[in-house]
Amino acid sequence: MADIEAGLLAGRPPRYVQLATAAVPDGPDVVERWHNLGIAQAQRLGVEPVVVPVNDRADAGDPAMAARVAGAGLVYLSGGDPGFLADTLRDSAVWTAIVAAWRGGAALAGCSAGAMALTAWVPRLRHPRQEGTEGLGLLPHLRVIPHFDLFAARGPEMLERFLVPYDPAITVVGVEEETALVGGPQDWTVQGRQSVWRLSPDDRHQVTAGMTLTTPENGS
Repeated sequence: MADIEAGLLAGRPPRYVQLATAAVPDGPDVVERWHNLGIAQAQRLGVEPVVVPVNDRADAGDPAMAARVAGAGLVYLSGGDPGFLADTLRDSAVWTAIVAAWRGGAALAGCSAGAMALTAWVPRLRHPRQEGTEGLGLLPHLRVIPHFDLFAARGPEMLERFLVPYDPAITVVGVEEETALVGGPQDWTVQGRQSVWRLSPDDRHQVTAGMTLTTPENGS
């Protein structure tokens, strides 16, 4: 994904801000692995790596943590547990700082759980009997299924959690591995090795690399 992330940083401050908050339920070793991956990627791209180690609500409310986001060219949210990420950052000082950076021109990217949490709702994939939780709501007109090639192979019951109840005002997208949707909030370009799929209960529409996907904010 180096070329894609380099493109996100192009023309923006050379400051790669990363949060591995979604990985906290997996333990400190996993969080450290995400931090090391982000640092290595920033160094590979020739920009400054900045780790924002938000592990809980107290961290998320800490003004010192929020201050680390300032001046970001790219803010990157790691994979892990999307519900934990959303519940930790929602209405916090750190999330306010991220949104302010994004509205000020920084790129904002999410991998797996990080992408899911940017929408209005995320399922409890690790606890399928539990109800889903409110997302961060930055992209309320989207619902994202990451690792779509893997989820689709596991069977339709995995996809039904994203499609039921179906709301035509929300675009459900399946993003295959090593692939990204870049742009938004309405017009996106597919970049990477595979495809993105627009999904409904009755149809799947494939969008391949280089093509544009439009996700109307009013559902029309």
